[in-house]
Amino acid sequence: MSIDATATRLRAIYTGALTDILDELGLMNQTLSPELRPLRAGMTTCGPAFTIQGRPRTGIDYQQSIVRILDMLGAVPSGHVAVYETNDRAAAHLGELSVVSLMARGCAGAVIDGGCRDVSAILEEGLPVFSRYVTPQDCVPRWELLGHSRPITVGGVLISPGDWIVADADGIVAVPRDVCEQVLEHAEALVATENKVRDAVREGTLPLEAFERFGKF
Repeated sequence: MSIDATATRLRAIYTGALTDILDELGLMNQTLSPELRPLRAGMTTCGPAFTIQGRPRTGIDYQQSIVRILDMLGAVPSGHVAVYETNDRAAAHLGELSVVSLMARGCAGAVIDGGCRDVSAILEEGLPVFSRYVTPQDCVPRWELLGHSRPITVGGVLISPGDWIVADADGIVAVPRDVCEQVLEHAEALVATENKVRDAVREGTLPLEAFERFGKF
């Protein structure tokens, strides 16, 4: 299935339903930390993860640092979500020009277990961005990009390249790519059942009766 087709199906399912199915499959740690928040309420994103990893490094050569970062930004594929493991709590790892570059490449969004800056400009650009904090302090002279397209841990969750990232008003979920189709099929069935439960409850069915009838609530 194409990236666009999978994204369309995932966008039609809210993160709560996805986590319920992941729980049923025994994947109990796929929800990223609630401290990772959208820059603006209502932001959503969905796409395969393009994983990025770095660490603080005092005294790193500015030229060396920025060349690595810019090379990485140019490698993000269309339709993907840039997902950062920064191991940092002091600097901004994404700013306006980085966002312009990502949008020009068709990036679907960014999830940063770290910081961003130029918030007003980013909001004007329209890229969905979820981060742990904001700060004006740039990462380039104080942070080292270690690499990309490798397994990382973000918000307490192990994420491999190509795992699906889905973010909405409730939070961010990582769906392992190997089970994505299975999760989708089960989640779509769950949503259909919940629609029946909702209709029954609105018509006066008691909650326990609805649960006994449909097996869900």
